[in-house]
Amino acid sequence: MRVGFFVTCLVDTMRPRIGFAAIRLLETAGCEVVVPARQTCCGQPGFNSGDRKSARTMALKFLAEFEAFDYVVLPSGSCAGMIRVHYPDLFRDDPALHQRFAALAQRTHELTDFLVNVARLGKAPGNFRGTLTYHDSCSGLRELDVYKQPRALLATMPGVTLNEMVESTTCCGFGGTFSVKYGELSTRMADNKCKHITEAHANTIVGGDLGCLLNIEGRLRRKGDHRTRVLHVAEVLADVEPDATG
Repeated sequence: MRVGFFVTCLVDTMRPRIGFAAIRLLETAGCEVVVPARQTCCGQPGFNSGDRKSARTMALKFLAEFEAFDYVVLPSGSCAGMIRVHYPDLFRDDPALHQRFAALAQRTHELTDFLVNVARLGKAPGNFRGTLTYHDSCSGLRELDVYKQPRALLATMPGVTLNEMVESTTCCGFGGTFSVKYGELSTRMADNKCKHITEAHANTIVGGDLGCLLNIEGRLRRKGDHRTRVLHVAEVLADVEPDATG
């Protein structure tokens, strides 16, 4: 399978090792991975702010760069949801483009969903050891039904113990522009998430969207927690860090 890998803005800018971890996982699953060099943003920030014109521009750029691949994979339920759910709707007034975007949407997958349901990866290649708790991001869960997939992959790792937190599927308060528009409410939601993480008695909080993870990590550190590790699920599954223990 020839897979076009969409890195996402946050991964490219803030934590590139997530991208390398995801590529390792895809290659382990037998995929030929291509990373188009001119890729940029999926257009979600503009779309969420009501700027459909800029979102359409970014969608057309994405189509030109990724339409030729057998599949498109992203380490983000949020960006994958934008492509699968909202791209076709942006072009509902253009039947030809709508059909092309709908076809591409069907071949676009969040990373863990692709590894489980398409590539059928039987075992994660990493050797991570530790106790984890998992945060389910809103877009991945509600737009793509990503819940069982990351847990199924983590279950293939003998050194991993998963302690589920209370309200793992409740929003962390990030929500992209939501955290900017409603800062006080966002902070209270993040505080609740941090409380549930602490009560799960896990050394590491794991998730599938870097936006959520940065929000959670920032709040944990501000509250004085410098011990709990905050990792993307790809980092755990691929074990990209040489000191990934505990």
